Amino acid sequence: MSGVSVRKVSDRTFLMHLGGKLEVVPKVPLKNRDDLSRAYTPGVARVCLAIAENPEDLRRLTIKRNTVAVVTDGSAVLGLGNIGPGAALPVMEGKAALFKQFADVDARPVCLDTRDTEEIIMIVKAIAVSYGGINLEDIAAPRCFEIERRLRDELDIPVFHDDQHGTAIVVLAALTNALRVVGKDLDQVRIVVSGVGAAGNAIIQLLHARGARHIVACDRHGAVHRGLQDLDPARRWVADNTNPDDFTGGLKEAMAGADVFVGVSAPNLLDGADISTMADDAIVFALANPDPEVDPVAAGKHAAIVATGRSDYPNQINNVLAFPGLFRGMLDAAAREITDEVMLAAARHRGLRPPPTS
Repeated sequence: MSGVSVRKVSDRTFLMHLGGKLEVVPKVPLKNRDDLSRAYTPGVARVCLAIAENPEDLRRLTIKRNTVAVVTDGSAVLGLGNIGPGAALPVMEGKAALFKQFADVDARPVCLDTRDTEEIIMIVKAIAVSYGGINLEDIAAPRCFEIERRLRDELDIPVFHDDQHGTAIVVLAALTNALRVVGKDLDQVRIVVSGVGAAGNAIIQLLHARGARHIVACDRHGAVHRGLQDLDPARRWVADNTNPDDFTGGLKEAMAGADVFVGVSAPNLLDGADISTMADDAIVFALANPDPEVDPVAAGKHAAIVATGRSDYPNQINNVLAFPGLFRGMLDAAAREITDEVMLAAARHRGLRPPPTS
């Protein structure tokens, strides 16, 4: 309208985030001077001295036993890319809310304004005393591999990169169920993975550990194979342990005859015609967020099972299905690390669901 300018637009989603999605609430009453003297000074001093004399009491007498740090540098947020730690904060708040809602774990966003690997490692090690676990989130590859590896080696609490291991667990669990539905075996199917970053690399490694033997991984340049040079260590592992036939084509060519597609890359890389070249009773996991690699409606015209990472489509495959419960178990067990055996067990637990009767 002439003479009118729109200064601000809001909707239900923005209103939900207004002022943030988290708050700190005391677990104990502070109604009078007696409560205050026990929760704070002078009574708290006795608790401090008890911890100083016996450091193992730290977990028993503080929030450490039920608290996780959700750490990011904002360099690989959802499918949005390098948008920075400030813009990543709403996602980290959301992760913390999911921790609380689904597993009663108190999680805190820790958004770091640095891209320096050593600095991130140093900061997380310095704050780890307050936490029972570290959840790394939305840190770009390949730095995320080094950060996660070093922290796992140097801390005595579980360190979990959700984009890697959380995604891998739920993909393996979902694929276990999907293969039961279509009557195929993991060690026999041909699997195409689009994306060899943090999520793709972890998915491939966990599938391989579970027995998958026919995996072709593709990045933006095409299939990863043994003949490629100058690969980072993560991609070199993929090249050396997958693609036994040394296929060298692109993603669309790799889809021909494949039984399974797992996408953790970018939107709109494929269309229905590409899915039609897959084997009978094909399985399509198009998990790029917020927009999948292929339109799920178009894929559903050719594939037996279609899943995405979105909550507004059927068959959502999202790491929220794994990370709250996994950390609940780790915290309750006072575990010091998350191993491949733990992740395989978590995937088996999530995948042990009866197949549909029709």
